[in-house]
Amino acid sequence: MSMVSLWNGERAVVLLFVSRVVFSLPISFLSHGLALCFLALTAFYVEIRLESSPPIPQFMTRPGASSGMLLGAVILPTVFISKLLQMSRTLSMDGFGHEEIDYVKMQYWGVCASCFSVLLFFYLLLRGGSRSTSISHHGKFMPSCLMLCSTFSYLSLGAICYFGLQPALMPFWAVSHGFAAVKLIQHVLHTFPSCASIGEALLVTAGLVLYFGDMLACTIEKINKNLPRDATSPGFAIGRSKISTIIQGVLLGLLVFPLLFKYLVQMVTKFSSKPPSDAKEPTKHMISIVFFTSLAFILTIVIPSWMQFVQDFDLHPISWVFSFVFQDPLKRLSLCIYWVALIYASVSRFYDISKDSKVERILLRKYYHLMAVSMFLPALIFQPEFLDLAFGAALAVFLVLEIIRIWKIWPLGQPVHQFMNAFTDHRDSDFLIISHFSLLLGCALPIWLSSGHNDRPLAPFAGILSLGIGDTMASMVGHKYGVLRWSKTGKKTIEGTAAGITSVLVACSVLLPVLTSSGYILSQHWSSLLLAVVASGLLEAYTAQLDNAFIPLVFYSLLCL
Repeated sequence: MSMVSLWNGERAVVLLFVSRVVFSLPISFLSHGLALCFLALTAFYVEIRLESSPPIPQFMTRPGASSGMLLGAVILPTVFISKLLQMSRTLSMDGFGHEEIDYVKMQYWGVCASCFSVLLFFYLLLRGGSRSTSISHHGKFMPSCLMLCSTFSYLSLGAICYFGLQPALMPFWAVSHGFAAVKLIQHVLHTFPSCASIGEALLVTAGLVLYFGDMLACTIEKINKNLPRDATSPGFAIGRSKISTIIQGVLLGLLVFPLLFKYLVQMVTKFSSKPPSDAKEPTKHMISIVFFTSLAFILTIVIPSWMQFVQDFDLHPISWVFSFVFQDPLKRLSLCIYWVALIYASVSRFYDISKDSKVERILLRKYYHLMAVSMFLPALIFQPEFLDLAFGAALAVFLVLEIIRIWKIWPLGQPVHQFMNAFTDHRDSDFLIISHFSLLLGCALPIWLSSGHNDRPLAPFAGILSLGIGDTMASMVGHKYGVLRWSKTGKKTIEGTAAGITSVLVACSVLLPVLTSSGYILSQHWSSLLLAVVASGLLEAYTAQLDNAFIPLVFYSLLCL
């Protein structure tokens, strides 16, 4: 295969993005940079083999999308490297302890282990299936990269965990993350066929494994709090706010809830069945009662019990949430009323418009991006902590509604399905609707990642700027005025990309004085800002992946350098 055919726009942008991150690293992060380079090259190789081989029959990916293996493998490691750079700068200014940085390093190597294990899994699948490949002379490339990256991971873990995690547990840390990631991505691709590309599934898988691992590690540390310091992991509970604990508990509880509900339905079916001649399935009303009863039990008893165990709450977590809202009732309740009114007016209007076949679905969906800007931007400037909690509540509501829609829970299942189906596009499937999740998480993740030590005032706004303004303007201008296309087969236009980049730069020039007047200390250089805006704009133009999930993280990573 010629070198020209190996490259496309998405791969070029991703490798340039990784190069920019690596060359920004100081010598103290050399092992992290080398591991990221090997990870990117390995993902590049596996993606080429994956797309030049027959489809893997075990997995049905989203139609029309590329594998996205390279983008999915490098995005979370680069996010954590950028976070580490940011924290190391803050360390030199504020002089806080090294334990928090060590913990983020642990997360970085856990993410790397997850991504490498998934890459190895797909490589073995390809090697065990069709052996005919046009790049067979690189057969030893993949194992060599895996061996080198594993070596760097273990050596770095040994350095950062010398006074905390025992060296004997270092391989377990990496292997456990890798094993969990491989099992989870198999489950995701089997359970939700044709709903995501492999890169999108890898991003979700690595993120969930990291999130579950953090929750498990925090719980184990709390159990073993009386053990000597060198027998516990360093700093799992450091910097953990009550809001983050509440969000983490609720989200992970809702993600596990469908498995519990499935077994409850089986038990109800078993005990409610009559003799074989009269056997019948439980009614939809009975299933609905089981669903809402078990959901209420999880949300009011099980999850709050875990929260109170790992965090020192003076009140029941639900009572603490109400107390937090009423600490500043005028601003926070006014903000809630503003959100409810805006959502009601917008959704009612857009739902009526969606019934008109003359309106392009892509333009209708971009109106929601603009609505996200009007909702989140004022709250992020004036009430950032309350917005953190609101994002978690909104995501929990989305999860509950999607579970109700998929399971067809009476009486809400069918109405919710009809309503959500009015706003789907080619990236959603009949089984799973993910666009609203990706938009919400795309806006929320940069804000959550920026909590704590943040010396880049625009970093929390990465999702709102890139999705709410840049992506929206690129789609609208490109759809209406675009003529010059980036590729013969793609729909993205040069005019749309230029409009998206320009609009984000204009928004930043307006936002920076507002932040200055609000008390933020500005340390964002325009050269790095321009590079971040251009790179995220080019990725939006070239990628065939779900851009709501990837573009904000790329923008955030480059802003933090």
